[in-house]
Amino acid sequence: MKRLTFLSVLLLLLASFHNASSQDLKINDLEYFETQGVNILVYNNLFTGGFNDEKTAGIELIHHGVRTSQGGAVRLSNTPEQWDLVPAISNRKVDRASNTIEATLRYEDYDFDSRVVVTAKGKGVEISVYLDKPVPKALEGSAGFNLEFLPSQYWAKTYVMDGRINRFPRYVVGNTITRPNSEKLKQFKGYVTYDDRGTGKFIDPLPLETGRTFLLAPDEPERLVKITSHDADIMLFDGRMLAQNGWFVVRSLLPAGKTGKVLTWTIEPNAINGWLREPNIGFSQVGYLPSQQKVSVIELDKKDKPLAKASIYKIGDDGNAAEVFSGNIASWGDYYKYHYVKFDFSSVNTPGIYYIQYGDFKTNNFLIENNVYDKITDATSDIWIPIHMNHMFVNEAYRVWHGEPFKDGYLQAPPNTDHFDLHAQGPTTDTKYKALEKIPGLNIGGFFDAGDFDIETGSNISVVQNFVQTWEYFKPLRDQTFVDQKQRYVDLHRPDGIPDVLQFIEHGTLNLVAQAEIIGHMTQTLSNSVLDNYHHLGDAASLTDGLPYNPNLGPYEVAPDGRSSGVKDDLWAFTSRNPSLDLRAATMFAATSRALKGYNDDLSERALQQSKRLLIEATELLANQPQDRPDRRGGSANMATNLQLYIATGEKQYIDKFQELLWPALERNVNFGLLTALDAIPHMDASYKEKLRPYVVKYKEYIDGLEKDNPYGVPIGLGNWAGGGGVVSFGTTICFASKYFPDIIDASHAFKTTNWLFGCHPYHNYSLVATVGATRPKAVFYGNNRADFSFIPGNVAPGILFRQPDHFENYDDWPFLWGQNEGTIGGNTSYLIFGSAFKSLVK
Repeated sequence: MKRLTFLSVLLLLLASFHNASSQDLKINDLEYFETQGVNILVYNNLFTGGFNDEKTAGIELIHHGVRTSQGGAVRLSNTPEQWDLVPAISNRKVDRASNTIEATLRYEDYDFDSRVVVTAKGKGVEISVYLDKPVPKALEGSAGFNLEFLPSQYWAKTYVMDGRINRFPRYVVGNTITRPNSEKLKQFKGYVTYDDRGTGKFIDPLPLETGRTFLLAPDEPERLVKITSHDADIMLFDGRMLAQNGWFVVRSLLPAGKTGKVLTWTIEPNAINGWLREPNIGFSQVGYLPSQQKVSVIELDKKDKPLAKASIYKIGDDGNAAEVFSGNIASWGDYYKYHYVKFDFSSVNTPGIYYIQYGDFKTNNFLIENNVYDKITDATSDIWIPIHMNHMFVNEAYRVWHGEPFKDGYLQAPPNTDHFDLHAQGPTTDTKYKALEKIPGLNIGGFFDAGDFDIETGSNISVVQNFVQTWEYFKPLRDQTFVDQKQRYVDLHRPDGIPDVLQFIEHGTLNLVAQAEIIGHMTQTLSNSVLDNYHHLGDAASLTDGLPYNPNLGPYEVAPDGRSSGVKDDLWAFTSRNPSLDLRAATMFAATSRALKGYNDDLSERALQQSKRLLIEATELLANQPQDRPDRRGGSANMATNLQLYIATGEKQYIDKFQELLWPALERNVNFGLLTALDAIPHMDASYKEKLRPYVVKYKEYIDGLEKDNPYGVPIGLGNWAGGGGVVSFGTTICFASKYFPDIIDASHAFKTTNWLFGCHPYHNYSLVATVGATRPKAVFYGNNRADFSFIPGNVAPGILFRQPDHFENYDDWPFLWGQNEGTIGGNTSYLIFGSAFKSLVK
């Protein structure tokens, strides 16, 4: 009886589902299917050959403003992982007359082509797969059509398969089987994947359900989708069984031995009649100074009619709120998918607690006070940065963030080795070490790159340079971290009498100097040798067994003396020489030699020695490269190196070379070289500053152009990595340009960066810095604790990721998309410079 009652309700819901949908799907001018509340993209975003399945490609569904589904394509496994093979899209055709988008998908490894044709059918689309040749024998039972759904939008909601009712699990559950690794590796990119303790098996999830008609979230109209298969079973898998970043996968296998139209699905996303996206009221979650300009940017559905006014309410000491300001709404215009208006409430300058009211929508509270920016970098410098110190035991009160990682050290990467993190060892080692020979002395200092545990040398070079500039410009004496290099121990919130930034400089330099001295040049990276280690989540000290690999021992065998093992888990040093990277290191070594003088004189002298040597060697190597190589002269690295060496030594040869390179660089792109040019001002005469003035004027024109480019007035990145780094660099440049040229660059432009970082941006109004912006900071990030849906305080997200052709997003309920949620050591130390410069500016 209960089942009949549910099915009756379900039928009524489905009837309303069809009646509620307002309009049929049609191909719009941006070449995707659209009706109000539903966008279906068909290979507007392509799979890449770099990190392969980034969960941002294929057939995608943007459902009532949220990208809830992606990855629609012919795939070779039930629940594809990040490094599984992805199809190349060799051809894409849009036919408006037939309301059809077609793409040709190819797997080169198997000489396997398929065509996917998506046709609008009323309120939904029909997806058909065509084959000109049958599925290759090797892929029979493996090739199928997949569509993936975002777990965070569906867990705890119901689903119905052929009338059978169930609920999407909050945490992964289900059954699996094991198969020989050889079967998996055929479909994988070829990396060693599972540390399976010698079983020779890999895990394959079994479907949660199988049927022909699948209904997702009938209890949630905003997420309701109906999928019908006409000629093959639909299977539902939970991709989180293999990887925490897996999605719910809906899949049908392609039949063996058939050609022509071999599979057809009908997909009908519910479109709520009259649905409008709620306004996104952008403002600074951190708050505002009483004296600064205060402008809220409000993001609206294009079908939403802007209101004439908005209001500011002040919360009194009695807890009651009173309206203290009402102002006009000014239209900015359309920007990609949405319409933007602005609300200027600069006249509100009395310190207090406030919120914005726009129609029926009320924001959380924010502060107006003179101290709102005082602590914007504290969480980054006190917590996030020391947690990312490699080769150290890091403790915080009762919590251990990680033990001492990689006691086993680093082995020489074998020649001609491709790496899953886009590195490669060339045909030789470029060192005196043989393949898989231990390189002694590298397991010291350095910083984890990001949400993983490798040392990206290029990033670490930038990091130390960032610390040095922070130290030399602002001399931050903040001391909240205990660092003991001898004991390899770090304790948070425990002063030790030494400024933290100085200890961070030392820690980064120790690893980089070791590379230069022991190897003779800079490595590309010190990274994982097997993929299972690379995607490790948890304590970095548990990533390896801490014992150097001994090829004379059997798998997982430990030597009688306990000093080596047969476990191939040691990290590798990728040592192919890159003279441009050596130049960047020379820049950093010159700078760090100054900062460490008087604190660690031995390391200071070693750094300066390596700077001079690497400059000479790298310059000679670059000069001998072919004329058409873009990095032949070292570009900005060479320019900055010579500036830093001049500051360190005072020798005229370096400053002459700096100026020889600087002015042509500024002519080519003033945005690219201006910050380096500004760094030189304190060390140059007055004529240099005057010669620089026209370029600052040109930069002012760039700033003004941004006001017309987008409603936020900042450089918004549109690539596969969100553009927060560019916004931070923009803010830093303004801070220094306004310091030296206040008559040209108004300091108020720097507030555009803080507004963006702390909540005034597209998609939502969360602060992009973990714990900064007390009321609504982002709650999840792509850090090494991402499996816990957590964050590391002070982490700075890359920000608002742009998806072609017109969609911005930043998930705060799903941390696993690194392009929008992964803080990096390079990005976070760039934020440290900006925050320090900005605090200095507002004082």
